[in-house]
Order: sequence, then C-alpha cells, then structure tokens
Amino acid sequence: MYKKLACLVVMFITCYSNAQQIEVCSNCNISSIKEAIAQAKDFDTILIQKGTYKDHNIVVDKPLTIIGKNYPVIDGELKGEIFTITSNHVTLDGLFIINVGTSYTTDFAAVRVKRSNHFIIKNLVLEKLFFGIYLEKSNNGKVFHNKIIGDAVEEYNSGNGIQLWYCKNVEIERNHIEHVRDGIYLEFSDHCVIKNNVSVNNVRYGLHFMFSNDDDYIDNTFENNGAGVAVMFSKRIKMINNLFKENWGPASYGMLLKEINDSEIRGNTFQKNTIGINIEGSNRIKYTNNNFMNNGWAIKVRGACYTNSFTQNNFLYNSFDIAYNSRVNDNTFEGNFWSNYTGYDLNKDGVGDVPYRPVKLFSYIVNRTPETIILMRSMFIDLIDFSEKVSPVFTPDNLMDNAPAIQQITW
Repeated sequence: MYKKLACLVVMFITCYSNAQQIEVCSNCNISSIKEAIAQAKDFDTILIQKGTYKDHNIVVDKPLTIIGKNYPVIDGELKGEIFTITSNHVTLDGLFIINVGTSYTTDFAAVRVKRSNHFIIKNLVLEKLFFGIYLEKSNNGKVFHNKIIGDAVEEYNSGNGIQLWYCKNVEIERNHIEHVRDGIYLEFSDHCVIKNNVSVNNVRYGLHFMFSNDDDYIDNTFENNGAGVAVMFSKRIKMINNLFKENWGPASYGMLLKEINDSEIRGNTFQKNTIGINIEGSNRIKYTNNNFMNNGWAIKVRGACYTNSFTQNNFLYNSFDIAYNSRVNDNTFEGNFWSNYTGYDLNKDGVGDVPYRPVKLFSYIVNRTPETIILMRSMFIDLIDFSEKVSPVFTPDNLMDNAPAIQQITW
C-alpha cells in the first residue's frame, strides 16, 4: 500500500517538474485557447495574455493550470457553454468570461466542471451569463474569490450563480454573486463549506439547499434577495454567523426551513426581513446566540415542528416575536432577551421574575386574516393581547420563556 502511494507521489512530482508553460496571445505562436490545450501536456500551464478571445465550447480534458494575465476577455458570443472541464487537477484563474449562451433545454454555464476531482476555480469575473459555475458530480474542489454578475429578472428564464449537483467536499469561499436566480444552489451535495460569500439582489434565493446533508455555511451575507436562504429536505446543516438583511416582500423571509432535522443555527443576525425565519416541518434544531432585529415577524412557526430549542437569543424591536398556527407546542424557549418584556427582576439576578409569552393573540389573528394588520399598535390590540396573556385561549399556553434575560445578551 505504502509503495503504491509512494509511486503515485513520485509520478505526480515528476509530472509537475516536467511541466511547460504555453503562452497565448494574438501575436504569439499560439493565438487560440483550444489550440493551446491541444498542444499542452499533462500538468502544463497555459498563460493567456490580455486581449479578447471569441470562443466557446472550450473543453479542458487534461490536468492543466490556465491563468489569465490582466484579465483577458473570453467572449462566448452567446453561442453556448464556454469552459467545460472533464479532467482532474484543473485550475482556472484570472479570466473575464462574458456572453454565455442561453438555452431552456441545456443549462449552458460559463464554467462547467463535470465528473472531476481536485479543481480550483478562482479569480474569475463572469458577466452576461445563464449559469455561472456549474459543478456536476465533482468532488474535492474549491470555488474561490469569483465575481458573478447576472441580469436575471424572472425565475423561469434565468440560471444560478454557482450550482452544485451531486458533489461532495467542495469549498465555496469569498465569492460575490448578484442578479441571478439563486446565488448558490446545492442539490444532492454533501460535506460542503460555504464561507464568507456575499449574495445580494438575486431573484429567488441567496442560497438554496435541496436534499443535501452535513453542509456548513458560515460568515455569509444575504441581502435584498427574493428570500435570503432556503434549506429544504436536508439534515445536519450548520448555519453560523451569517447576516440576513432586508429580504422584503409579501412572501419573503431571511431563512426558510422546510423538512430539515438535527441542525444548528448560531450567531446569526436577522435584520429588517419580512420574516426572520419561516419554519415548517423541522425538528431537533438548536437556535442559540442569534439576533432578531426589526423584522416583521422574528420567527413564524408553521406545522409539525418538534423538539426545537431557542436559547440565549436577542429579540429586538420586531413587530411580532413568534407566530404559531397551532395550539400545540413541543419547543422550548429559555433564557432569551425580549425587548417587549415588561417584567421585573427583584432579586437582581439578571433573570425576569415572571415568564414571558412571546406569542400575541394579534399575531394569531393576522396569520388568519392578513388585512387586520391595519389595526396594529391600536389600543384595541393591546387589550386583546393582554386578555390572551392572562388567559390563553388561542395560543399555546405552555409556550413561554420561564427565564427571560433582563438585559440584551452578549457573546
């Protein structure tokens, strides 16, 4: 086993040590990227000088490093896909790719990685695209520091910025994505890390998971999208230190959780969203150290959500903190700070002496009849909320925080 591994390492080092550099430019011996790839040997480097190269359907079928110097423009002239990578150990670096073709039967992409391993896609600028970077059954790669700017207006005729389909162990880090359908989309993709990306002004979601497990997304910004993030039919997702901001609209939210289980939501900020988190059919999720600030609803819980815990979160100046559409509650709320709490702390231990009920009768009424929102902040509403607080009839009577924090929590 060790001898076999040693032989592979020696072969790898030998290939790299014999690698050549091929230069591409209008006055060079080679002026075409396709010709450079055809003449290159495994592990060679192709250096593309500044200029405009009108080309598409460029297939990279051997291990190569392709570097653009001073951002040469690769113009696909709207004729189809531009780069298709089918080999392991390929790096694309420093290219300006524009004019990807559009097809409603074929998902043309600026860069497609197909059944490949150990790829690096970095420092690309993609404009006028259908799909941006499309990873298909590819593993152990990195998509780093790319700028993807689409011009999507409607969902049905636009593609995604970065798409993963049946991928594993991919890092997506420090990309900027805007004006596409979904900023980043994962389908059947596991053990991926999505970190420090900015996904803004997208038509549907900033980030979208479907049937993907054991993924982490950390320190990302999702602002002014159709909705911030949708996590659907997935398990064991870690959502840590992200910012969900100004995702507004009649059906919008910072985050949608639908049919997900055994996950963690920690250290995030939900600010000025129509709904901070919209939850449906999601179980055994820990919500800890999150800030919910100035949202319409901080959290809206729909049916079939069990054994979730909300601990040490700040609920600050939301129109509604929690909305429930059921009289049954199996979730726990403990040790959170609620800016609407009006209790007292006689023994000065930092914990309110009377429990806090975060669900108001008025939120129940608005859930059933949205037009009643016009009555918000009227004295009538204060009266019915008070009556429900004293004797709950419509809201779960066991849904309360028995140890509300007196001061905003820091961590």
